[in-house]
Amino acid sequence: MDENIRLPSQTQSQALLLALLADARLPTGAHTQSAGLEPALRAGLPPGDVPGYIAARLRTVTVVEAGTAVVARTVAVTSGSAVAGGGLDAVEAAWAARTPSAALRASSRQLGRGYLRLLRRLWPDQERIPRSWRPSRPVALGMLAARAGLDAEHTARLVGYDDAQTIAAATLKLEPVDPAEATAWVLAAQPLIEELVAAVAGLTEVEQIPAFAAPLVEQWAENHARTTERLFSA
Repeated sequence: MDENIRLPSQTQSQALLLALLADARLPTGAHTQSAGLEPALRAGLPPGDVPGYIAARLRTVTVVEAGTAVVARTVAVTSGSAVAGGGLDAVEAAWAARTPSAALRASSRQLGRGYLRLLRRLWPDQERIPRSWRPSRPVALGMLAARAGLDAEHTARLVGYDDAQTIAAATLKLEPVDPAEATAWVLAAQPLIEELVAAVAGLTEVEQIPAFAAPLVEQWAENHARTTERLFSA
């Protein structure tokens, strides 16, 4: 692979960028995640309630992540480059304060490493990002969106879609579900995803990032982090 890849920063269409970043084949390690579905099923969630689980996440933890990504994108655009420190550290701290589960924070930062690696490879001018920095997935995604030229609405839509699709895809590995049915779940979640977009796309300040609790999701994540028999890391 050419180590000196140079991609145009502003010439891709929003639709193409959204399709690229929402692709499950993107090399960020997202295939290791179930968006908390595996521990939820272990805790007794019936497979038939997965659509409700998708909806619950879109109204809680996913809104927090989408708001964080949108604000991180704004900070990165305002600073003129996707660089750690200053405003982005404040965004990271705000996200962490809204994510009580240490297991969820660790998982998100592991995904964030994958997004930063992608950012460095596709846009090598981002050399100012310290190698030691470990931002969460939404902060790293916001940085990537800023550098790629993805607007706030598409950034929020990406977070919402990715969460719903991650759950649907994980279900196929965990339960005997018709793939067409799982796809229908994602399609049915579209109105909630658009509600999420409308709620967070206009956010610009750290203090505006939503704060919604999902105690069961958090507890399941903590339990899952301690088990030795699991298919997904989270």
